Amino acid sequence: MAQWRLGLTGGIGSGKSTVASVLQQQGAVLIDADAISRASTQSNGSAIAPIRREFGPDFIDATGALDRQRMREHVFRHPEARQQLETIVHPLVGQEIQRQLEAARPAACVVLDIPLLVESPRWRPQLDRVIVVDCSEATQRARVRQRNAWDDDTIEAVMRTQSPRLQRLAAADLVVHNDGHDLVQLRALVLQLGARFGL
Repeated sequence: MAQWRLGLTGGIGSGKSTVASVLQQQGAVLIDADAISRASTQSNGSAIAPIRREFGPDFIDATGALDRQRMREHVFRHPEARQQLETIVHPLVGQEIQRQLEAARPAACVVLDIPLLVESPRWRPQLDRVIVVDCSEATQRARVRQRNAWDDDTIEAVMRTQSPRLQRLAAADLVVHNDGHDLVQLRALVLQLGARFGL
């Protein structure tokens, strides 16, 4: 049987991680680009040595991991630093995603959870369908404020780094609408979605 490769994306606070988790519970193999990216910047991660060379030792914390808060503040003040960081991290993430795809060959359905799927042209040709988890920007802000305790400026800055909502929706083959706060209803929607792909 052919394998489905589904790309999953959505803005911060959209509920994308919840949707990914339910698909995984249904039996999909989940490849989480964010988790791979985080692992690369943990202590002894593959991105640490090049980050230290590019940005200096002040951006590495006492445990040998990326100092995320310092880097976040630096990127907000110096937008060009984001591209420098991505030039280091993205190829490493891409390599690990390819490794995990190879390992997932027997699975009926693989879900690639990629926050920047719409922003990067490299992913679409590798996917059978793109699923976008969508909610209003007001809902995004409210969820992130509650979950991360970030101030509005930080939330807005992160949202500006992501593709606009309409651009995400334009790239979607399927949309999971998640403006409500009912996890039971969301789970039911995702179970229906998974059934379309043999889950």
